[in-house]
Amino acid sequence: MLIRPHDDASGDEGRWRAFVDAQSFGHLVAAGRSRDVPAVVPTQFVLDGDRVVLHLARSNPIFEYIEENSTCLLSIAGDWAYIPAAWKAIDAEDPSRGIPTTYYAAVQLTCTATLLEEEEAVAEVLREQLLALEPDSEYIDPIEHGPTLRDVRAIVLAIDDVRAKFKYGGNVDEAHRRHVAAKLAERDAHGDRAALRQIDI
Repeated sequence: MLIRPHDDASGDEGRWRAFVDAQSFGHLVAAGRSRDVPAVVPTQFVLDGDRVVLHLARSNPIFEYIEENSTCLLSIAGDWAYIPAAWKAIDAEDPSRGIPTTYYAAVQLTCTATLLEEEEAVAEVLREQLLALEPDSEYIDPIEHGPTLRDVRAIVLAIDDVRAKFKYGGNVDEAHRRHVAAKLAERDAHGDRAALRQIDI
């Protein structure tokens, strides 16, 4: 992922954590060893301090890749909005010469994966996920699911590195950002409100 200085939020822990928490869904990527194509799995997850927890069906082929190479990438992207070319022009600027773009946020967590198989360890990860994702719900303890519990494996990802990109017009002045923000508010299409929250104005 190309990150230009004006988009780099890797050092802004509060910002990237808030984004990752709000998304709580991403793509887990494992390269394995000497594989032609990496394994990529869309998955729900919970960020907890310097670790991420999740679970997958035991039959998921990504486990073979992780067993070969425990280094994984968790990729999270969202809060995106397409910005038409004409929106990039203000005052006397020619709208036909505007350059379209997409505003978005993306965080990539490089991690070391630990696979959990023992039932109580898997149940503990499920408890953590349930507590984070539906804190007000009533449910039986995951350990009581018996055979179903044995159909899943848990993964704990220790975060080794963070790369965060928040591409919301940081390369232009405030007047241009305000103009785009006004257009986003007017259009109010999918992703526009989320993008508006990220623009620095």
